[in-house]
Amino acid sequence: MWGGGRAFYDPRLFGTAAARVYLVTGEQFGDVAEQEMYRNPGGTELDIAAIVAASRVELRPGRYETVFHIADLDGHPVLTFTTPWSTGAVEYNPPSLPYLRMLAGGLCEAHGWDLYQAAAYQAERPGAASTWTAEALAAALHTLGPA
Repeated sequence: MWGGGRAFYDPRLFGTAAARVYLVTGEQFGDVAEQEMYRNPGGTELDIAAIVAASRVELRPGRYETVFHIADLDGHPVLTFTTPWSTGAVEYNPPSLPYLRMLAGGLCEAHGWDLYQAAAYQAERPGAASTWTAEALAAALHTLGPA
């Protein structure tokens, strides 16, 4: 467990979200989704074609229970799971430093950013913005070493 707040994707917000994508099979995506939903992997097979066709499928109420088809990349659907509620409907909870470090590693790898760029991006996001400046977060992440 990471402790603290978590990052969620909200498709209703204006602009873009920086992300790290992985090419996985439908079964692998389903297993990761199940784990994030606190269920045993392999319990539910996701119908990827139905998710792509609908753009949004709410599996159950709750966090990480809604799957979105947000784009296509190199002929593959880009899917994510997140909450069904909007960003404005929740109280923000600052994320833990180890969680931010894991996210920063993905942002640096995917976008060619340095640690300061990743920290600056994160420090502008709700939750982290109430706790961190870009400079303070970059310094704290640097002390943790590579992600």
